[in-house]
Amino acid sequence: MKQTHPDRPGALIFLIAVQALCAGFFLWDVLEDTRPDGLRALINLHIAIEALAAFGLIVAVVFETRYLMRLLRRKAHLEQQVSVAAGAFHDIMQAHFRTWGLTPAEEDVATFTIKGFSIAEIAAIRGAAQGTVKSQLNAIYRKAGVTGRGGLLSVLIDDLLNAPLMPSDIKPRQQPA
Repeated sequence: MKQTHPDRPGALIFLIAVQALCAGFFLWDVLEDTRPDGLRALINLHIAIEALAAFGLIVAVVFETRYLMRLLRRKAHLEQQVSVAAGAFHDIMQAHFRTWGLTPAEEDVATFTIKGFSIAEIAAIRGAAQGTVKSQLNAIYRKAGVTGRGGLLSVLIDDLLNAPLMPSDIKPRQQPA
């Protein structure tokens, strides 16, 4: 099955280009039909329809291009916000890991646990026995003062929600009205 990439505006750009070519063709055809030797044909309904079609296509191309540019700017803004949030979450995780006194191995296990990996998956990734991962998880939960994965996530998410996402030296960009 072919993987699609919704973050690539290629299909929309292609459609805009096709519409621009069609508009160009219609304009050329209208101009050809209205040459001085065909001046009587100017009042022809056929030419009026072609002119309206060309105008409609031009308006659509302009609208779609502006809309695409707005979507790409919004996407870039959202990616920046996600990046800031991911950085803030990572900083909060590392601060808690230091506070709890986790070993490097426990930090790895905690990180994989927070990412949603199962004990078997963590064991396979780390090349360790499942029993070792379980005992490391129990040590992590004990040091964090929680009873399980949900409690561990809750501590980190609560801190993330209470922390400012933007560093104080970065001012948020104003959104156009």
